[in-house]
Amino acid sequence: MTTASTAAVTYWERLWAKGRRYRQFDDTENRLLEEHLGPGRARPALDLGCGDGALARRLAQLNYRTTGVDCSPSAVALAAAQSTGPGHEPVWRCMDITTDDISTLPEPAYAVVTCRLVYRWIEDKAGLLDRVRHLLAPSGTFWVVTEIAGRRAVTDPLQDLGITPAQAEILTSGWSVVHTADLDVLRCYALRP
Repeated sequence: MTTASTAAVTYWERLWAKGRRYRQFDDTENRLLEEHLGPGRARPALDLGCGDGALARRLAQLNYRTTGVDCSPSAVALAAAQSTGPGHEPVWRCMDITTDDISTLPEPAYAVVTCRLVYRWIEDKAGLLDRVRHLLAPSGTFWVVTEIAGRRAVTDPLQDLGITPAQAEILTSGWSVVHTADLDVLRCYALRP
C-alpha cells in the first residue's frame, strides 16, 4: 500500500466509512461498457476510484484481469468483502492514483483503464490524464463515466456537479479516437490513443 494524499483520504474515507454509496451500475451502462470495451480475454484492466468495486467486478466477469484502486481504506475493504466467485476476483489496492507511485501497480500497462464518477473530483485533470496515458496499452481504452454540468434541473442543488465544457475538452484532447454516449445526467467516454 502506498500513501495517498491526506486531503483525498480524509474526504473520501469519511464518506465511505459513514456508509455513503453512489449511483449503482445499471443495465444501460453495462451495455455501453460491453459495447465499447468488448471481452477481456484475460487482458489487464485498472479501475480508478473503484469505490465498492461494482465496476471492477463487472470487468472481471467480462474476463479482464482487474485491479481496483481507491484512496479510501473503507471503500477498498468494502470492495474486497464482496466476492465475485472463483476466477473473477479483482486485486484491490488502497492508493491515490493522482499522487502515489503507479509503478507499484501489478501491471506495467492496461488494456482498459476505467474512471467512473471520479474524473469530476480530480483537481489536476491534466496530470491524471498523463498518468492514464502512461498506464494504457497502445491499443487500450480509457473509459470515463462522468456527470455533465447543467443537465439537472436548475432547482436541483447538485445542478452544477458535473464537468464543464472546458473540462470535457481537457478530457478528450489528444486522443485519436473519442466515442461518447449519454446516460441522463452522465456521459460515457471511450478514449483511445
